[in-house]
Parts: sequence; structure tokens; C-alpha cells
Amino acid sequence: MRLSILSLLMCLILAEGVAQESDYLKVFDQALPQKANRELQFLAYFYNQGVTSNFYPRNDFLKGQVVGRLFGQNTTTTSDSLTTRYFEQRIIPFFIYQPKLFDGKAILRASFEIDWTWGDVAYGTGGNFGSAVSADQVNLQTQNLELELIPFPRWAINIGLQRLFDTPYNPYRTFFDRMTTSAYRLMYWGTDAVGVSVRWDGDFDRIKAGYYQLYENSIQEDDDVVLFEGMYQHDVDDYWKIGASLNFVRDRGNGEGGPSILGQGLNSQLAEYNGVYRFPFGGDPYRADIGWLGTFFSYNESFMMHPFLLTGFVNYNFGNIDLKKSGLWGKGVSISGLGANLRAGWRFGQTVEDAVILDLFYSSGDTDGIRDGKYNGIFTGNTWGAPGAVFISHGSYILFPHGNVVNRFVGAVPDLSNRGLGLMAASLALNKAFIPHKFSAKLGGVFAVSMAEPGNLYATPGQQTNIGFELNGKAAWYLGPFMQLEFHAAHMWLDDFFETSQTDDNPGQLPVNPWTAFIAFKWLMF
Repeated sequence: MRLSILSLLMCLILAEGVAQESDYLKVFDQALPQKANRELQFLAYFYNQGVTSNFYPRNDFLKGQVVGRLFGQNTTTTSDSLTTRYFEQRIIPFFIYQPKLFDGKAILRASFEIDWTWGDVAYGTGGNFGSAVSADQVNLQTQNLELELIPFPRWAINIGLQRLFDTPYNPYRTFFDRMTTSAYRLMYWGTDAVGVSVRWDGDFDRIKAGYYQLYENSIQEDDDVVLFEGMYQHDVDDYWKIGASLNFVRDRGNGEGGPSILGQGLNSQLAEYNGVYRFPFGGDPYRADIGWLGTFFSYNESFMMHPFLLTGFVNYNFGNIDLKKSGLWGKGVSISGLGANLRAGWRFGQTVEDAVILDLFYSSGDTDGIRDGKYNGIFTGNTWGAPGAVFISHGSYILFPHGNVVNRFVGAVPDLSNRGLGLMAASLALNKAFIPHKFSAKLGGVFAVSMAEPGNLYATPGQQTNIGFELNGKAAWYLGPFMQLEFHAAHMWLDDFFETSQTDDNPGQLPVNPWTAFIAFKWLMF
């Protein structure tokens, strides 16, 4: 009898232990953590890197704050005798306030940016600086300050300074890597802008509509730049997704506004600085109405449902630009350009780091500028922002700009339009996780050809249109959850595209081939 009672007690104790263990394990059986039981949350992204390379800006005024095209107006050049060596640091803190009073239906988000090159300046005011001895720099930069309202389940209204990304996913509820590999992959719009966006996220459909005030200029005049966007995505099944989008920019700014003294818009110095086409309007006022009509698809977008991955898009630019000459408005330029991308991958191992990925890019170019009254290149947000599109998921480091940067976002081709000349490019990468989730490496190559010759804008394929080839590699150690240490290196061999007066100080001679290497530490903390 005593033995039976003891056995019964042991069974009860074991059952209770199993139940507690089961409840404990439920905490980890989720893709995302459970909602925190607090009103104010803090998240941050910390990035630190040490860099060496043979390209740099010749203008000392820039102090290393460089965006745009290699050999462009940012004064960046390569050298066979000078080598850069520097450290950079960045932290992007996020503050999220979700008062219990509104039961999760109102969320205030604020994100900031503090970054510098080690030892730059101190006791001053301005962003991208502040780590010289004694520090004491006023350098806080506001990235986002926006309110999200959730009036009904699955609906979200975002108001204020927010992410402007050309994908259907909510940027505040989606990992950044997903944004760079879905829809248009931030090649057309990838920046921050003030406005209102409305989203509906269903089980199999996503809808996004937005209005953004890119530039206000004078409040009493019709000289604004505004953007309207609409996007829809449908899940056909567990593997296939398809979508479509329509964007429209109404530009009445005439190049006014924008960052610093560069201005913004079609005829601004910013366009040339960012590596997009600068329209030769001079001082003539213009009125531009520019549209983007596109479609996109994906198969196995997460790369985990199947060993094969396939994504792509086609985006068509259309519209008109009217010019005012001698006090009269007249039709100046019609717009017709096409951009496209196809990305394919094969995962041969357990993780997404065990994969071969091929990326193909295309944009139409204009062989004679706008001499015929037509522009056959494409537009991106880089015409209005610095940068307005972050073209970073291509696998390149120098030919196209790499995303692991703090103050130096530079590439031989920083924009898909390639200064309106168009391009065809291919990227191939072999990724291998030697120790899954602990150590991985990558070897990649990128090649690009311009659709038009840069010297005189009269194109014949094969005549000074080869941009070059890049070889790169990466090794990454994963130190903990969302914490990693990486080593990167790349070398680019420039081709005859860079023999013209528009790309180098010595026409007819190729510049020195660029190279770079850096070690980086990343930590996404929450």
C-alpha cells in the first residue's frame, strides 16, 4: 500500500515537471519573441569596421562623407601609391512606445543615427562626426519619427517620417534582408520620407498605398515634389508570389531644395553626384510628371521551403517633362525606360548560407541623351535623395556600392540607371556554411556592360561599353544571436568604359584598378 502511494506521488511530480518543461519550451517555439510586457522598448544596430583601400575623395572638405559615383563629382579617385586606413562606427537606436491605454492600436517609433570616422572632429555640430579626442560633438541625426495606428485588425496607417521602401512588406515588422530581396529590392526607392502610408496585410494578400512629400520648397508656391505609390502582392500558393505596383512623381521643384548646395531633381548637381542622368535644362524651369508601372514575382522567397529560389521584376518608366522657354511652356522630353532583374539560387545545404546565387540586371539606356526629345533611360529615387535608392543586394563591393558602410557609400555604378546610359550586369556568388550558424564564407564575381558609350553618348555595343569585372570574398563568424564578425575583400578590374573624359582626369588612359578590404563587427540588439 505504501509502495502504491509512493508511486502515485512520483507520477504526479513527474507529470508536473513535464508540464512545466513543456510550457518553458513554448517560449522558444516561435519565429519572433512574444510581445514584451512593457510600454517602452529599445532596440539598436551597432556596426564597427576597419577599412583599407586605394580609393578616396580628393576634396578635403568632404572629410570622408562620400556618396555616389567613383570618379564622379564626389572627387573619389584611385591611386597606385596612396592607401587609406581608417575605422568607422555607427549605432542606430530605435525607441518604440506602445501605451497600454490604446491596447496596442497606437505605436510611436523613433530611430536615430550616430556615426563617425574614428578621430575626425570634436566640439562642433554636424552629423557623421564626433570621435576626435574629447568628443563633445552634437551629432544626433533623426532617421524616422512616425506614428503607426491600427484601427482594425490587419490594417496599419503610418504617419510621419518613415521608411520608403519599394517592397510590399511593412519595414517595421520585417527583417531588412527580406526587403532587399523582394519586389524591387530597394533599387528604385530605398530611403526615408515624410508622408502617410496605409497597409493591409491579409493571409494571402498585401496592399500598400502612400503619399510622400519629398520636397516642400516655398509653401506659398506650386514648387513641390511629391510621390504617390501603390503596390499589391498575392500569394498564389506556398511557393509563388506575384505583385504589381504603380508609382508617380509630380516634380515642380526646378532643382530647388535637396541636400546641401547640390539641389535635387532632374537638372541638379545631385543627379550627377549620385550617378543618375542630369538633364541639361540649364536655368529653364521644368514640370515633370514621371510614372513607374511594374510587376514582380518570387518562388520560394524565404529560400527555406525548397532548394531552388527564383525572383524577378520588370519596371517601366513613362511620363513627360515640359520646359518653359521665353516665358512659354512647351513639351520638352517624353520618357520611356525599362528596368528588369532576375535572381536565381540553389541551396545545397542546411542553411541559406549554403547556396549558389545568380543575379542578372538590366536597364535601358539612351544613346543620344535627350537630343531627339526622348529619354529612354530609367529613374530612381537617387534623382531626389542622397541616396534615394540603396542598390546593395547585388553581391558586389566596388562595381556596385556595398551596404556595409558608415560614411562612404561609393560604387563605380551607384545607380541602376548608370547615368542614363543603361547597363547589363551579372553577379554570381558561391556561399558555404562550413559550420552551420557559426562560420560561413562566400566567393563572388560581378561583371557589367553599359548600353551606351559614356564619351559622346552614341552607343555601339562593344565600343567603350565594358565597365569591368570584380572578384570578392567574405568570411563570417557568428558570435551569438544577431552578433557576427566578418572579413571582406574585393578587387575590380576597370575596362574601357573608364577611358573617357567623363570618368577620369586622363582621357584615353584607364585609372588604377580599385580594391578594398575591411573587417566588420555587427550586433543587432533587442
